[in-house]
Amino acid sequence: MGWLALALTCALALALADTATKRFLAGYPAADLVMVRFGLTSLLLVPWLFIAPPASPQPAFWLWMGAALPLEVLAEVLYVLAIRDSPLALTLPYLAFTPVLTALTGYLLLGETLSSAGVSGILLVVIGAYVLNLDQARLGRPPTWFTPLMAIVRHRGSRYMLGVAVIYGITSVLGKGALQYLPTAAFGAYYFALVGGATVLVFALWQPTSLKTLARPRPAHFLVAGLMAAMILTHFMALALTETAYMIAVKRVSILFGIVLGALFFAERHLARNLFAGALMVGGVALIASGDAAV
Repeated sequence: MGWLALALTCALALALADTATKRFLAGYPAADLVMVRFGLTSLLLVPWLFIAPPASPQPAFWLWMGAALPLEVLAEVLYVLAIRDSPLALTLPYLAFTPVLTALTGYLLLGETLSSAGVSGILLVVIGAYVLNLDQARLGRPPTWFTPLMAIVRHRGSRYMLGVAVIYGITSVLGKGALQYLPTAAFGAYYFALVGGATVLVFALWQPTSLKTLARPRPAHFLVAGLMAAMILTHFMALALTETAYMIAVKRVSILFGIVLGALFFAERHLARNLFAGALMVGGVALIASGDAAV
């Protein structure tokens, strides 16, 4: 299977995992949701550690991971709260802001040049977010051109997912730092094993009752965890075959899959408009990716 097919499979698996979480686990507390999506998934992926090439992480690897793990756990909580409590069409598209924020951070802090494709991509993502919230324009008092953009921070689910995008922008940099000290072929297995282990430890201490999802898993738990495991495996399989920027750009097609699934399973309104907005944002991510890959 080529990298494009793997990346699209990854995108579909993520969208299906989000849909299954919202449909079957909607009444769960955040701790239980995180334990299913990441704790149980990490158990399903334990065999991956034994298949991956053996590795002895250098001390610097643990410093990078020590910085990344708390942020990954926080992102998990915000993500599940966003998709549990809000429409998929008003949450998932904001993942497109991760490359936007990464590009802007690189420009402001590191002096990295923004290509014309990158600038165009950033504009497309912002325009897509604007279109996504057009129905909020009439709610302003008085309504203004900026009301749809302000709706992003007023809507809790959108705000949570925008927070996830910010965190992913940081953890992507920390992950690259950790990757310097571990063979690429082993990195995925080790990284997710540590993220899953940290998740179980944090929530076992914070909400011990969440351990019941591991001790007595239900079929719905295995469905969500299985889809998450498929997403993670195809993610790293695709990365092994192409550049990261291209793979992540294709993976963001999960936004479009999620919008369609939200309309099918939860009767979310404005499908045509939301798909158009999502397509603008995914196109923006692709443009940013093409600029990154060309550097």
